[in-house]
This record gives sequence, structure tokens and C-alpha cells, in this order.
Amino acid sequence: MVTELNFYQDSTAYTEAECFETLRRIHEGNRSSGGLKFVTTCYGIIGFIRFLGPYYMLIITKRRKLGEICGHTVYGVAKSKIITIPHASVLSNVAYSKDEKRYKRLLCTVDLSKDFFFSYSYHIMHSLQSNLSNSVEGHTYYESMFVWNDYLTRRIRNNAKDCMWTVALVYGFFKQVKLSVSEKNFRLTLIARRSRHYAGTRYLKRGVNEKGRVANDVETEQIVFEEAQDGNPGRISSVVQNRGSIPLFWSQETSRLNIRPDIILSAKDPSYEATRLHFENLAKRYGNPIIILNLIKTREKRPRETILRAEFANAIKVINKGLSKEDRLRPLHWDLHKHSRKKGTNVLAILDRLATYALNLTGIFYCQLTSDGFQNTME
Repeated sequence: MVTELNFYQDSTAYTEAECFETLRRIHEGNRSSGGLKFVTTCYGIIGFIRFLGPYYMLIITKRRKLGEICGHTVYGVAKSKIITIPHASVLSNVAYSKDEKRYKRLLCTVDLSKDFFFSYSYHIMHSLQSNLSNSVEGHTYYESMFVWNDYLTRRIRNNAKDCMWTVALVYGFFKQVKLSVSEKNFRLTLIARRSRHYAGTRYLKRGVNEKGRVANDVETEQIVFEEAQDGNPGRISSVVQNRGSIPLFWSQETSRLNIRPDIILSAKDPSYEATRLHFENLAKRYGNPIIILNLIKTREKRPRETILRAEFANAIKVINKGLSKEDRLRPLHWDLHKHSRKKGTNVLAILDRLATYALNLTGIFYCQLTSDGFQNTME
């Protein structure tokens, strides 16, 4: 039974002709055992996994183009395949056991063709500002909270000299459209990156964990690129916002009969250390100030969301006592349910004013494309 996964990377750079000749020789040398046989087309290795028996290699066999960012193509996974290693002829009986088949069947239920995307040359797990401001090389970018196959690729990345064989998969949403306004051409890109930490379905994952990671953590980035024309340089801007579950220890009971299950607030963290860790992580990722937009209810006949609202407000108050005036959290509470029920209320207009207030505090990333490359500014 295979217990170790070993890799060998040939450091020789082959031309297309040399590659063809090398494969021909390998085929001839193994003709007695059937020689080389075409298995599938591969657009990248997703990773390797092992349960009880052999290792399995997950690969991308079909891709679709989703768009481009600064000339770098972004692809979506259209089709994937699982290949058993080693060959079936040398597998042990464990590979055919009931438990092994069950685990493999569960693995096959993961549909990678839905909402997984990647790029060979652009670090899609990072924001535009991060990519243009910092140089992240080698294996480091796989450690991002938004790379879902970090564990699956860890072994090959630790053994190989580079990451050219694997792709970093981001899970979320990617959409790009071309627009024309006042004879100017724009490319609008919307990216949503879901965190792999403390991930799960609604009701099963709520609140925060001991490491300060919240459930359903999603980073959304809007990129607007104006094409160069009439001698004017191209311009590009980026705005990033983050959403997640309220960073307290709370949960909800799952019940098919109760469509509005009770909210259970835990008293395990009276000093709000996990909440503090969460906001420290946000400050490290995005800087200050941090504007908190809270849309939950202010009043209820039967307290549910209001319990969270009061506790969260107290947590922010406690945390702010230990921060400087410039670094303090800036909470904004607006009862979305209450105002959306009022006749004549333009909810989007009000949210637009809140967004304007936040952007005036944080600024946006703006970059002008010059002949020498990029000229970065913050506005």
C-alpha cells in the first residue's frame, strides 16, 4: 500500500520537439507493458488526497474564461477529474474496501464547476491593491484564507521547486462586463471571495470561533478599469468591503418546523477576546478605520436579533476603550427591516449615503497606467 507521495521534477526545459521525442522514447521503452496511454487533458493540478488506501490526484480537465484583470486571464473550473495513484493493477485490497469507496464517493459529490475560479498569472485571492503594492512569490499566496485547496496542494508544493503545476482555487463569485459611458469604455469586475476558515451552511455555522474567524466571511471587490484612448492613459480603481457573521459566540437551533429559530447567545467570552481578535485581523488585512454597518432589528415583540444588537454594541464599546481615537471601531446601526417597511422609503438611496460616508473615511484605491507601468495613489 502506498503510504508516501513522492514527486520528481525534471529541471530540464524542453522544446516542443524535445518533449515529443522524450515521450516517444519513454513509450518505446515501456512498450512491453503497454507503453504510454493518453489519459486526459489537464489544465492544472488541484491537489492530492488520501483516505485509507491510495492517493488520488484531482485535476482540471476543462476550463472557461471568465475575464481579465490587467491583462491576466481568469478562468472558472468547468470540469474536473479524480485519478487514482498508483495504477489500478498494483492497488491493495484497501482501495476497494467499502469505507474507501464511501469516502471517494463523498469526494466526488463536491462540484468544483460551480463558483471556483483561478488564474495562472494573477493572484486572484488578493485584492488589486495588494497585488500592485506587494510582491508575493512562491508558496506564500496559497496560505491565503481564500485559497480552498491549500491543504490539497501542500505536499506537492513542499516537494516541488515551484508552484507551476498547481492552481490556487478561490471559491465565490466572479463577473465581468464591458460598459460604455459618454464614449468612454469601461470594464467592471465584481469578485466575491469566500473564506475557507469557519465555513459552513446557515444555522450550522454562526458567530465567531476562538481564533476570531467569523462564519460566512466574504470579501467583495469591485474593480473599474477605464481603457486608454485619445492619448490618455488607462485608469483603474478598486473598492473592497467585507461581510461576515456577527463576531460573538452565538448559534441557532436547526428545525424544519421553526422557520425563525431562537438565537442562543453564549457567555463563554465575557471579555470579548474573540471579537477583539476578529477586528485586529481586519485591521491587519485592510487597515483603519473599520466601519461596522449593522442592519439587524432594533425592536422585536419576541427578542431575537435585538439580543445580538445589544451584545454587539457592548462588545464594540469595550474594545474601543483599549484603542486610540484614530483606530477606534466606527459602528453604524440602521434597522433595515424597519425602514424597508415604510412607504416611500428609498432604501438604496439611504444605503448609498452610508456607503459614501464610509468611502470618505477609508478612501479607494486608484491607479493610473503610465508608460512606465502603474502609478499608485489613494483617494
